Amino acid sequence: MADNTATPHGEQHLSSFCPRFHTAVEIIGRRWSGAILRAMLAGSTRYTDIACSVPKLSDRLLSERLKEFEQVGIVERVVIPETPVRVEYHLTQKGAELEPAFQQLADWAEKWIELPPLPEGVGCQESFLEPGEGR
Repeated sequence: MADNTATPHGEQHLSSFCPRFHTAVEIIGRRWSGAILRAMLAGSTRYTDIACSVPKLSDRLLSERLKEFEQVGIVERVVIPETPVRVEYHLTQKGAELEPAFQQLADWAEKWIELPPLPEGVGCQESFLEPGEGR
C-alpha cells in the first residue's frame, strides 16, 4: 500500500520504489552505456563505428555492453553472411524508443552541466540528433 505522506518538499511519495524505473536506470546508467546507445541512436551499427564514436571505450567493455543490451532486448545482433562475415548491431523498437529520453537528458545536460573550455573543434552538438539522423 502506498504511503502518501508529504516529503519536506511538499511532494507525495510512494513507500516502495518502482522496480521498473530502477531496472531501466541500471541498464542505461552503467558506465559507457549511455554513450554507446547514443552512438547507435545516431545511426552507428558496426562494432568499429560504435567503438570510434565513443573515445576511450575498451573493446572488452563495448562487447560486454552490447551483450547486455542484447539480453534485455534493446539491441539485436545481426550476422550478414558475406565474405568476410559482417556483424551489425541494430536497436530494437524497445531500444529506439529510448530516443526521447536521451534527447531530454541531452537538453537537461546542455542547461545544467558546466564543462571546462574545450579544444577548438570539440564540443556538443546543438541537438542530440540532427534532423534526418538516426535509424
